[in-house]
Amino acid sequence: MKFSRTRIAEVVLIEPQRLADARGWFMESFSAPKFAQGLAGLGLPLPAPFVQDNESQSAAGVLRGLHYQVPPHAQGKLVRVVQGSAFDVAVDLRRGSASFGQWTGAELSASNLCQLWIPAGFAHGFLALHDDTRFVYKTTAVYARDSERAIRWDDPAIAIRWPTLASGLPPLLAPKDAAAPLLADAELF
Repeated sequence: MKFSRTRIAEVVLIEPQRLADARGWFMESFSAPKFAQGLAGLGLPLPAPFVQDNESQSAAGVLRGLHYQVPPHAQGKLVRVVQGSAFDVAVDLRRGSASFGQWTGAELSASNLCQLWIPAGFAHGFLALHDDTRFVYKTTAVYARDSERAIRWDDPAIAIRWPTLASGLPPLLAPKDAAAPLLADAELF
């Protein structure tokens, strides 16, 4: 596995090693020792253990996010796409951080097999780029409704450059995401 920093140092792109032959291919999608070694190699701390796995399916044009949980249930997330593709985004919500309010993004797909490590203290969201996009992720804290928060996907203060949809239509949002507050009005870390 190759671990690379993104524009925000604590958010890490992980590229797996795929072993392929005439039969197909194999890859290790997660190894606790290699995950710890990869983060340590970048000078980053090891997070709490992963305690929950989640999976979603989305049609092309669905935008989920920007979601996060506040303490005591703040979540780190290790995310990947196993079918289709998505533009995945992390936004730094840590007050006092040099990258507070900044975002980083990467295309994750069933073709490139890349993963993104998003530590606690970041909002997360993604835009499905293909129909039947399946997104899976591990979290370092279980889902806790009372700790769940969101910020607007199109907050001009953050200015995420989402890909333009082939349809030219705006993204499809859940009502709670459409009504999410701006960063300036959100409960943060």
